[in-house]
Amino acid sequence: MTIVPLVTKAAQPEPHPAQKGRAGARITTFSVGSAPAREDAASFRSALRHLAGGVSVITTGHGEDRTGLTATSVSSLSAEPPTLMFGLNLGSSSFPVLARHRSFAVNFLNAAQKQIADRFAGRSGEKGAARYASAEWSTGTTGAPLLDGALAALDCEVEELIERHSHAIVIGRVREIRIGSDNAALLYWRGDYERLGWMAEEASTALGLRSF
Repeated sequence: MTIVPLVTKAAQPEPHPAQKGRAGARITTFSVGSAPAREDAASFRSALRHLAGGVSVITTGHGEDRTGLTATSVSSLSAEPPTLMFGLNLGSSSFPVLARHRSFAVNFLNAAQKQIADRFAGRSGEKGAARYASAEWSTGTTGAPLLDGALAALDCEVEELIERHSHAIVIGRVREIRIGSDNAALLYWRGDYERLGWMAEEASTALGLRSF
C-alpha cells in the first residue's frame, strides 16, 4: 500500500505511532506549491497503474492530416447534453491536430483489438496516418474517423480545451454515437492488457453447450 499525504513539508505531521513500521506501507510526501520532483511523478504513476481503465483510441484529423492516441483517461462529463472529457499531453503529436480540426472520436476497444491499441500508442514507431493501418474506418458527423468493430464509437466536437500543467483537459460534445457488437472489453491494468467479459462468439458457444 502507498500513502501519499498532500501537505507541505513544514506542515507535515508526525506519523501516528501505529503507522510507523506498518508492513508493506510506503509513505511519499509531496511539497505543495513547489515544482514536482521526479520521484513524486514516479509515485503518482505507480499509484495510477493500480486503477484499471477501459482502453480507447482517440482519433482526430482528416486524410493524411490525421493521427490519434491510446487513452485510458476518458470519462463521462454530462448526459444532458452528452459530453465527455479526457487528458491529452500538450507535447503529444495529437494535440496540434486536434486543436486545428476541433473534432475527434472516442473508440472503445474490444478484447481482440490489442494491436490497434499498440499502434495508436506508437509502440512500434507508427505515427500520424500510419496508425490507421490494418483496421476499417468510417467518417462521423464531424469528419473524425470512427473505428468499425469498436464496442462503441462517439463522434465529438471540441467544446473546450483547458490547459493545466503538462496536459490539456479536452471537453467534447458528442454529435454521433455508434454502438457495436456485444464483445469483451479491453482493459489496461498494472502495465498490461486485461479483458472483461466474453467475446460474442464465446458467449454463443457457451449458451449452445448449456442447451444440451
